[in-house]
Amino acid sequence: MVDGREFKDGVFGHFARVGAALGHGKRVELIDVLAQGERSVEDLAREVSASVGNTSRHLQVLAGVGLVARRVEGSARIYRLADPAVLRAYQALVAVAEARIADVAALASAFFGAVDGARAVSLAELREAMAADDQLTLIDVRPEREFASGHVPGAVNVPLAHLAERLSGLPRDAPIVAYCRGPYCVMAAAAVHQLRAAGFPAARLQVGYPDWLTASGAAPAADRTRRN
Repeated sequence: MVDGREFKDGVFGHFARVGAALGHGKRVELIDVLAQGERSVEDLAREVSASVGNTSRHLQVLAGVGLVARRVEGSARIYRLADPAVLRAYQALVAVAEARIADVAALASAFFGAVDGARAVSLAELREAMAADDQLTLIDVRPEREFASGHVPGAVNVPLAHLAERLSGLPRDAPIVAYCRGPYCVMAAAAVHQLRAAGFPAARLQVGYPDWLTASGAAPAADRTRRN
């Protein structure tokens, strides 16, 4: 007969392995970046401002508990989230931190207040405006490759790096809502700052593409491809 105490120690020990794998800020940020689509180790290292060696070690820890998966393309190692459940787990972790650690809200308020200074638009408000066919332009300021991996329907890709040269093509008489990777992504705030400085009525979406995915119940493009 299986001993109950031994069973519980074993299974809760494995649960703790997942928590331990997420016990580093860089590893949590890697999950955030991979929620946008698969990336090479070198790309991920640039995104999280870490060396390739350290990034590779962090990815190995995440892979060790099945949070990320890897494929080889030539000499490149390409990583992705192992399952949509990983994104939901990450979002749950963020929600608990937001609810229980006051410093999260304080840091966000100070940063976004200083950078864009505009009230963020909720996902519900965006949906209402789009359903009402309001004259609103939704721009996705992530890099082209992330937009191509998946985006909010109706959004136009205007990567932050190219925003200045694309200003002439944006309407000045209708609201612009910018979004990027998620609620703590800084690209949308930087875009809104630039747009408002140029006289555009712009605001940041409170959430990003992965949050829209979760709220809509849609599967990431990469996951749909693997299932077909």
